[in-house]
Amino acid sequence: MLSCSRTDGPQAAFEHAQLTFQHGDLIHSQQEAEAGYRQFLGSSPEWAWKFRILQAESLLWRGKYPEVLALLDFGTRTSAPQDTLIPVLTLRGIAHARQLDLESATRDLAEAERLCTPPVAAGCGEAIQGRGLFDLGQNQFSAARQRFELSLSFARAHGDRFLEATSLLNLGGVLVKEGRFDEALDRSDAAYKASVALDARDIALAAQENVGWAYYRLGDSERALQMLLEAEKRADQLGDVFDQENGLTNVGYIYMDAHDYVQAEQSFQQALILAKLENSQEHVLNALRVLARLALQMGDLKKSNDYAEQALNIARESGNRLDELYPLLVQGQIAAYRGDTAAAESKFHEVERDNVCPVFLKWEAEHSLARLYEDEKRADYADREYRAALATFEAARDTVRHEDSQLSFLTNAARIYDDYVHFLVARGKTDDALRWADYSRARTLAEGLGLLAKTPSTGPPSLNPQQIARRAEGTVLFYWLGEKQSYLWAITSQKTSLFTLPPGSEIEASIKRYRKALGGPQDVLESGDQDGRWLYRSLIAPAQALLKTDAKVFVIPDGGLNNLNFETLLVSGPMRSGPLPKLSELKLPEPKLHYWIEDVTVANASSLRVLGASRAGKGKSTEKRDRGLLLVGNSIAPNDRYPELPKGAAQMESVARHFPAAEQRIFAREQATPAAYLASSPEQFSYIHFVAHGTASRLSPLDSAIVLSKIVSETSPSKTPPSDGNAENDSFKLYAREIIRHPLRADLVTISACYSAGERAYSGEGLVGLSWAFLRAGAHNVVAALWEATDASTEQLMDKFYDELDKGASPDAALRAAKLSLLRGGGFHNPFYWAPFQLYSGS
Repeated sequence: MLSCSRTDGPQAAFEHAQLTFQHGDLIHSQQEAEAGYRQFLGSSPEWAWKFRILQAESLLWRGKYPEVLALLDFGTRTSAPQDTLIPVLTLRGIAHARQLDLESATRDLAEAERLCTPPVAAGCGEAIQGRGLFDLGQNQFSAARQRFELSLSFARAHGDRFLEATSLLNLGGVLVKEGRFDEALDRSDAAYKASVALDARDIALAAQENVGWAYYRLGDSERALQMLLEAEKRADQLGDVFDQENGLTNVGYIYMDAHDYVQAEQSFQQALILAKLENSQEHVLNALRVLARLALQMGDLKKSNDYAEQALNIARESGNRLDELYPLLVQGQIAAYRGDTAAAESKFHEVERDNVCPVFLKWEAEHSLARLYEDEKRADYADREYRAALATFEAARDTVRHEDSQLSFLTNAARIYDDYVHFLVARGKTDDALRWADYSRARTLAEGLGLLAKTPSTGPPSLNPQQIARRAEGTVLFYWLGEKQSYLWAITSQKTSLFTLPPGSEIEASIKRYRKALGGPQDVLESGDQDGRWLYRSLIAPAQALLKTDAKVFVIPDGGLNNLNFETLLVSGPMRSGPLPKLSELKLPEPKLHYWIEDVTVANASSLRVLGASRAGKGKSTEKRDRGLLLVGNSIAPNDRYPELPKGAAQMESVARHFPAAEQRIFAREQATPAAYLASSPEQFSYIHFVAHGTASRLSPLDSAIVLSKIVSETSPSKTPPSDGNAENDSFKLYAREIIRHPLRADLVTISACYSAGERAYSGEGLVGLSWAFLRAGAHNVVAALWEATDASTEQLMDKFYDELDKGASPDAALRAAKLSLLRGGGFHNPFYWAPFQLYSGS
């Protein structure tokens, strides 16, 4: 039963309906407001009009613009009490603007502003915000932002927490449109927190949409998709058609980028249907322009052109130049597909030279020009446009301040870098191709370590790959997984050789199958796993002649290769522990199948530049190395999810015995807390070792953590719960983002924890997790795990690892020897036990 059907007075009924609206239950708030209007129209016209305005506001938030205008038409507007004119005009103005009736919108909003001079009336905050929404729709971002700041100030001055939340929400929205994504995340997060405090569910879902779209533009599609799907579903439940249309379109973008064209078309078409039903021309335009792009990617040029023409006509009718640029770009791409070079070139130039063109469209137009010129064999023009596109991208990347966001942002330029690398290789400029390829790798890590300047540059600095290989005293295998074909640069101290590999999609699919096979139950060596053999033949065999006996190999992986332990690849040729067989010996039976670890010593590196920095100045000094050890672990289980490690104490003792007692600092049991590590001045230790559980956060890798003991003083239930909503205190987690903030000089950090290498590989940056965090903090070498290993096998491996270090072995050689001892020792011969741990070289 609706509250206003009760015998309560109008104030109680209105407050209930208003609270229902603020909680985001738009359908019920609309119904309550309509019932209140009817009930009190005769007895209290002023209250009746308050109900009518609330009904109109509920309809507006649902995206029902024609119904808003019908409810507040000119006749009813003139009969409204004077103190309700401001909200009436504001609501009408916004509804007109959503339908792109700009003349009517301007008239109503201007009149509302006139009545708010000076802005003291209760409805003036919404009037200021309404004008800001109009400006935002017209892409007048600076004016919109100023008005939203004013409405925020008004809200805080008048104690209007709901208006404060909506103002923060709209500030987040305009910052997204401006491409200021870090600030957009901050404002949208503030809006979300404010809305949660009010239980304002509709604002919360809109803030979630803002955050999701910001993540998408920052290159983090995986995180964006989860948030946008949740928001779209919630909008449907709340009857919020406006945000549902918006969510469907945004989700469609992600499906389209992932080449899931069926899902993308379903989302776009559903958004278009809803937009047309509500006569939301703004959303009709948005859906048409992305449908044009989708049809082009699907090869339907006629349908693509039809959608682009419709979108262009709507944009021109509204006088919004910015909204014209997207369909113009699509028309240029259609012309390029049809071989109409002159038309394509003209459209691309029109877009990229327009003063209002946002950076995302600008670098796409420049990229499209580069591909056009490449197809036309105009190599110099193509080279110029590729560099222009990358310069535009790099300038945009320089505005991204948060390190979390920098990690994913390079994804936006992955296709440009891939095309440019292929272009350079095709022209025979393989050294330049390698230089640009390496420039796209480990950028956030290299900048954080001071190896690259953070300001935009004209291109990558000079690079001497052979000198890097010479200093590293090994062979470097640098991989590039491309859409059409992939490359391997094999680099020795004498020369650099380029090999062409299969397309990245084939390699990635094989890696996924092989990773699954490594988990059992069948032994991949005994079964002669086809993927293990194919990956060796595809990735290693082309460069086999460059690998000396018992070679040291540094792998610089790309894409899914970050999740592959190369040591586990299956070699069907002779083991490289001796000379190659003579010609007369080739009639012997096929050599024994074996793992590649039996031939070489393997370490991973993020980029040539980072590897070069790690080996710069490396000499043959006989000076005794500092043996200071920081040992943390065997903690008290914080909860049932992270039980105590049965072999934790034994592994701690095993590691400690390799170091002089006077040079040890050990934190165990209740003392093994994140705070203890952070307060220990970890930069003073040469060796740091953790014996603990680890967590890998796929959606937010810097929230990956080492699980230690709870801080005793913070186990009280009165403490604030962690951000993931779990009521349990998380003082037992040493987060990756905390590790980064404490610089290190350690020769070696060993994280004897599952998934410590991380689960998420970013385009260009590589695998990001706890290992990346310690490298970013300054560790020279990090040993971390790709998957969960058993307690018993890890204890045995680590004991042998430190035995080898005691003998003077380098970390990579020591780790190989420890793994071989398990492989050849019987009980733990399966790579599931010895292969999770990898060595990562830092600066």
